[in-house]
Amino acid sequence: MLTLASKLKRDDGLKGARSAATAPDSARRVSVRDKLLVKEVADLEAHLPCTCRVHFPDPNKLHCFQLTVTPDEGYYQGGKFQFETEVPDAYNMVPPKVKCLTKIWHPNITETGDICLSLLREHSIDGTGWAPTRTLKDVVWGLNSLFTEDFRKKVDDYIKRFAR
Repeated sequence: MLTLASKLKRDDGLKGARSAATAPDSARRVSVRDKLLVKEVADLEAHLPCTCRVHFPDPNKLHCFQLTVTPDEGYYQGGKFQFETEVPDAYNMVPPKVKCLTKIWHPNITETGDICLSLLREHSIDGTGWAPTRTLKDVVWGLNSLFTEDFRKKVDDYIKRFAR
């Protein structure tokens, strides 16, 4: 978002103008997470799927946002599904915490809104879990993929294979 990005730029500009005696280091420090989020949110907004919208309740807190997925195909076409995302301080070494706020029956979403998506796991058996090279864009596209036609076909194939 522009608010935090402009704050970071302004702080960087003031950093050179201030002497170490006028402001303590802790007042000028910006977390690694926040620096990453400024870049990732800009990239995310530029490459957001057409079925998704991101909303930041507080533009100064890029680590807390809501995602709305409105599928345009498959079983969930016409639905509107809300997700709450919180990016922990240890990001990008740990994945964001994502919760589905909409009551839904989905094989990858529990009744309490927990999401089973390998890239949201810190450790994954299949090796496709979270890695520091992943971004918020990957998370949003992963959540969006839970509602696409390809996902439905995979579930149908899985059911057919084990229904025998």
